[in-house]
Amino acid sequence: MNKKAKIALIIAIVLIIAGMAFYPNIKNMLLSKEGDSLIAGSNKGGSREQRSLNVNAVILKFENLNDVFRTKGILIPDEEVDLAFETSGKITEIYFKEGSSVKKGDLLAKVNDSPLQAELKKLEAQKPLAEDRVFRQKSLLAKDAVSLEAYESVNTELGKLNADIELVRSKIAQTELRAPFTGVIGLRLVSEGAYATSSTIISKLTKISPLKIEFSVNERQANDIKAGTPLIFTLDNDLNKYKASVYAIESNLDKQTLTLKARAIYQNEGGKLKPGHSANIEIQLQEIKNTLVIPSLSTVAEMGRDIAYIYKEGKAHQVELKKGMRTASSIQVLDGLKLGDTLLVSGVMQLRDGMPVTLDNIN
Repeated sequence: MNKKAKIALIIAIVLIIAGMAFYPNIKNMLLSKEGDSLIAGSNKGGSREQRSLNVNAVILKFENLNDVFRTKGILIPDEEVDLAFETSGKITEIYFKEGSSVKKGDLLAKVNDSPLQAELKKLEAQKPLAEDRVFRQKSLLAKDAVSLEAYESVNTELGKLNADIELVRSKIAQTELRAPFTGVIGLRLVSEGAYATSSTIISKLTKISPLKIEFSVNERQANDIKAGTPLIFTLDNDLNKYKASVYAIESNLDKQTLTLKARAIYQNEGGKLKPGHSANIEIQLQEIKNTLVIPSLSTVAEMGRDIAYIYKEGKAHQVELKKGMRTASSIQVLDGLKLGDTLLVSGVMQLRDGMPVTLDNIN
């Protein structure tokens, strides 16, 4: 092989090696150009035919819009008290039956009052003699046979005796535990023979007819809840609906939660419901009849405007709304829509004015 042939062979080998090294880059460049051409062609085709969006719609009609406030509450007794004696002593009698109904004034239990009863008898035995002395001194005073001072002295002694009798009677009354109101008595916490003090709890008395429902309202509803406001409440695992009415409201908002505490009354005739249950409360704050109502999710806030889309001739058309009352899921429309309009209620965030749409479901 001559010198020229060797040089030609070397150049050919170098070119082959260089071609193999740069082949991937050249391939990518060609594919990229081809892709750009395809995309450009696709965009040209897209400008001629825009893809349709499948949506759901509703035909607008007049409805009633209820602004309902919902919250949780708890049933509490109308009255409740821990029963205890006013004095100390050994319990001699327990008259009540656990879980039974008692009336106001019923004797429930008693501590030993024997010393007091003996003292009362002693004082009452002295009373006839003291009254007789007063009578005789009064008769003598009328005849000027005794001084006024002597008459006043025996009269004072009678007064002191009557006061001592009343004091002992009041102490005897303190040995008796009576029901302060009509209600249901709870479980007995002591036994006969136990020594009780004023801090010893004998049982609990609860008034469950009527019942109170305690709940809180948000700052926004604070001015809407008033005495006499009706409400409906339900209990878990109970299909019944119960009616009650607000009877008292706290005077100011809680500083920590910014809520207003309120109480309603439920008559609870027969004592069917028990205190301690949680209650699901509904209060109708306002009702607007025969108005246009749309779902909250069918509107979009855009550039300070509230907009929605209606269906016309296969396309979505944008309308600007004027809203009225709002609830958690619905909005009253004052302007921008009319009776019979077909409102698009799905895919709202993807819609544009004039976009072709296909109705999948219409109500």
